Amino acid sequence: MTEELEGILSQLTQPDNAVIQQATAQLKQAFKDPAIIPALCAVMSGSQNPEIRQSAAVMLRLRVKKHWNKISPNDRESLKAVVLQAFAVETEHKVQHSLSQLCAVMVKHETPDRWPALLQLLNQSTKSTNPHDRQVGLLLLNKVIESNPEPFKPHYCQLLQLFSTVLQDYDNPTALYYCILTLTAITAYTGTEEMKEMRAIIPSLIVALKHLITADQGQASEAMEVLIELMEIEVSIIVPHIADIVRFCLEVGSDTALSDPLRVKALYCITFLIKLKSNSVLKLKLLGPILQRIFPILTAAPPAGQQDPEDEEDDCGDPTDSDNPKHGAAQMIDTMALHMPPEKLFHHLFPLTQACLTSENPYQKKGGLMCLAVLAEGCADYIRSKMLSSVLQTVCQNLSDSNRVVRSAALFALGQFSEYLQPEVSKYCAELMPLLLGYLSSLSEAKIGHVTKAFYALENFMENLGSDIEPYLSTLMETMLSALNNTGNLKIKELAVSAIGAIANAAKELLVPYFPPVIESLNGFLTATTEEMRPLQNQSLDTLAVLARTMGKDVFGPLAAECIQLGLKLTDAIDDPDLRRCTYGLYSAVSTVSPESLTPHLTAITTVMQLALKSNEGITAHLEEDKTFVLLDDDDEDNGIGEGRKTEEDFLEDEPETDIHDFAGFSVENAYIDEKEDACDAMGEIALSTGAAFQPFLESSFQQVFEMRDFPHEDVRRAALGALGQFCRAQHKVWTENRTEANHQALLKLLDVVVPCFVETVRADRERLVVMGVLETMSSVILSCKEEVFRNPSHLKEISHLIRDVLKKKTTCQGSGNDEADDEDEQAEYDAMLQEFAGEVIPLVTSSVPADKFAPYLNDLLPLIMSKAKSSCTVAERSFSVGTIGEILHALVNVSGGRGVAARLSNRLLTVLVAGVKDNDAEVRNNSVFGLGCLAQAAGPLIISDYPMMLSVFSNMLGKESDLRVIDNLCAALCRMIMSNVDAVPLEQVVPALVSHLPLKEDQEENQTVFNCLTMIYKHSPVLVVKLLKPIVAASSHVLGHKDVDTETQSTVVALMKELVQKHGAEFQAAAVSLPAELQAKLGAAINSS
Repeated sequence: MTEELEGILSQLTQPDNAVIQQATAQLKQAFKDPAIIPALCAVMSGSQNPEIRQSAAVMLRLRVKKHWNKISPNDRESLKAVVLQAFAVETEHKVQHSLSQLCAVMVKHETPDRWPALLQLLNQSTKSTNPHDRQVGLLLLNKVIESNPEPFKPHYCQLLQLFSTVLQDYDNPTALYYCILTLTAITAYTGTEEMKEMRAIIPSLIVALKHLITADQGQASEAMEVLIELMEIEVSIIVPHIADIVRFCLEVGSDTALSDPLRVKALYCITFLIKLKSNSVLKLKLLGPILQRIFPILTAAPPAGQQDPEDEEDDCGDPTDSDNPKHGAAQMIDTMALHMPPEKLFHHLFPLTQACLTSENPYQKKGGLMCLAVLAEGCADYIRSKMLSSVLQTVCQNLSDSNRVVRSAALFALGQFSEYLQPEVSKYCAELMPLLLGYLSSLSEAKIGHVTKAFYALENFMENLGSDIEPYLSTLMETMLSALNNTGNLKIKELAVSAIGAIANAAKELLVPYFPPVIESLNGFLTATTEEMRPLQNQSLDTLAVLARTMGKDVFGPLAAECIQLGLKLTDAIDDPDLRRCTYGLYSAVSTVSPESLTPHLTAITTVMQLALKSNEGITAHLEEDKTFVLLDDDDEDNGIGEGRKTEEDFLEDEPETDIHDFAGFSVENAYIDEKEDACDAMGEIALSTGAAFQPFLESSFQQVFEMRDFPHEDVRRAALGALGQFCRAQHKVWTENRTEANHQALLKLLDVVVPCFVETVRADRERLVVMGVLETMSSVILSCKEEVFRNPSHLKEISHLIRDVLKKKTTCQGSGNDEADDEDEQAEYDAMLQEFAGEVIPLVTSSVPADKFAPYLNDLLPLIMSKAKSSCTVAERSFSVGTIGEILHALVNVSGGRGVAARLSNRLLTVLVAGVKDNDAEVRNNSVFGLGCLAQAAGPLIISDYPMMLSVFSNMLGKESDLRVIDNLCAALCRMIMSNVDAVPLEQVVPALVSHLPLKEDQEENQTVFNCLTMIYKHSPVLVVKLLKPIVAASSHVLGHKDVDTETQSTVVALMKELVQKHGAEFQAAAVSLPAELQAKLGAAINSS
């Protein structure tokens, strides 16, 4: 059989398809013969042709992998011997490679200790005096350990001793390469006993990497992964060597003679280190040296006659996205902004940035602008409060620079500012909108990359303008509609369609007059069938979804059913993850305005989304060798057992088709990741919008989404966990509408799965954004489901302890377990933001459980919140601290036992809140005033002794305060004091002062408090109200029909006015007559309504 098999294998290497097909059929037949294993062994050892030897080794590997249990014990033993013999005499690298992979698969079935000959061969070859033998031995070691790191654990200490020797074998770069790859493979499995050896190896590892760089940059780039693995798995190993690692990576990253991928990898190592150990980088004083080295990379001019990728004519992407050293440098600064205290970062960074921005060299200017742009996300508070107008001025000046490279960078910076520096940046609308509109009118279509950046800046800026967009609306819409109807360029059309979505987000109902022409234009794109129209079609679906959310039910409702049918028709006809993703967004948006239009199609919609979550499509495994032969082993031959039936043993031994260890790595196409993320988001929202109609699909959807909770990609995890929260809220809604025991039990069952899952994720997930997302979702679940979340008694304790641990920075993503003490007073803005998300949960828990039950936990949490009110803390922290205290007190007003708990806390909290009303920052003052009012309301008569002091504080403030929102809250706080203890307030003095500041100017929500109080004062002391009728009636006329005042408050105002008209008609008329005609009419209409 051996000769026959060799003949078949040699035919498979022929360039003739017919010959290959014939050989494949013969091979399938041969595989049914039990003698196939010895025959393959003979070919693998004896063929003169290396390609055939390699093919035999690959086939054996596939055979062993799938059918080890069917191979007789004798054959197994002879196979083990043959493979090692073949390996020992093989001279061709690619065959050695396949043989080592065959060994790796066999080790999976036969633990190393049951194959002593393998251990002996490894021991001899890796310690051989012959450099080639060492190299081959390390190849074999690498393959068997990479696919089975754990069974080798008992040998780790011995292996590390071997590595420390091999790493000094500088003349044998291939040995260095395999040694480092093997070290990378075992890192995740090492324990404390290997720690010392691992630490000791690092200096030689750095030297070995330097030698490998001179020998083979591609291998060196791959080997540098070891540094990232060490940081990720066991950062404490590299802590003593951080300065050396940074110096080494800076040398490689700065060396323009080296390849881009290698330089990018070196820069990424530093970026990753900053993400994990920013404090160590600061303490070792490495921030300055790092910036000094990476600024020349960021500002480097491209080679003569070339451009940076993002400045090329047709580039449409984010300039910080692609892989080159310049982007690696920008990404590093971005990471610094997200993980370092802004004060410390700006101290080193700003002089360098200023020098770039004042330079005449366009690439220096560009570098400075890129730097400002990537700081916007992580240092948003710092920039907003300390330097917004100066950096915007810089960007505006550069928008009209003579060099297009500079203008492009300025547009990118403006887009970043518009995205992250809201709402303050919108206040510069009058300066910025004309500049941006000018850009759109004068752009030549040829410079498509430049147009893309102009649209990016415009969209991000417009999206947050709200009604301030009105003066520009007609110009904007004319420009966009004209681009849709008159340009031949599909990219420009796509940008215009996207911009219409951004305009709709700001303009909302102001866009209604433009709705018909927009829909008419989109219709032409939505039903396209050609590939080149796909991006425009997808963008049109996205914009249609925005219009569904912004135009309201009356305008969009009539199109709802048609939209759902369109989406289903498209996904039936076209297999494209991006297109499917856009239809999910459309279904989700339509469900918010017309849930009934989804009901008939929920089976189809949930099926396609669940399939997207199940699918492994888009996950590409990088095979280490040609996969030609896998097809040959596809059919599971029955080996004589029945007619193709499998025995139970076969089923037990069947492994998943793709074995991760066969692959050198994975890459996942972004489109499939995005599809999974959007499927989770959409399923959660659709479940909530459609309520009872979604019930038949809730369990299967929940199971699929629950599987995604630990998906490797953080955006999918975040979306899945968000959807789990939406499912809980959906079930709560179903139960409140139909209070059956079954519905209630289903809700409690969901909460019992989801709450522990949230707690575990917040504690263990490494990504801050995932953790913030989960805390936000937890808040929304508690807000909706209230006491039901705490029916399970363990949930109160779990959630309270979790919040405490986030506030103490004891979770994984806050670097718990790192051996660096945190600098308490200074942290990155994102770290502070994470704690704010945790703090927001406290008032929601307070309002969901009896106060005495929560009080012991609240006592633990309050000191952590109060510690952030110190004057040394940032404005954001002080505002958060007093704001959270105010919300907790506000929650105590309506829970059983709340009054007693508020009174017990009053002494501790008064000190913090009274200090807060004197703060320099208006938001801190505002939150402190709100908190004092809520304290009076919550504690009631129990804090009557503090009233004189509080009234004196408020009276002083009213005389001096200039911020309109703070004045509104002062009025509301006085009202809360009056309603809580009317006899403890000198009404004759306080009420006239209060009324003189009406109507409220900024905080319309507090009208409810103010008019509830005025109604109560009228009952208590009508004469006083009649005396102040003129200002009260004037204030009421402003509230009636106000778009930001809820109907309940409007009803309170109308009821008070009606009573005043009835009992004090003449005085009321006299007060009303002084109002402008329009307000008089509004008042009259309200009073005469039924």
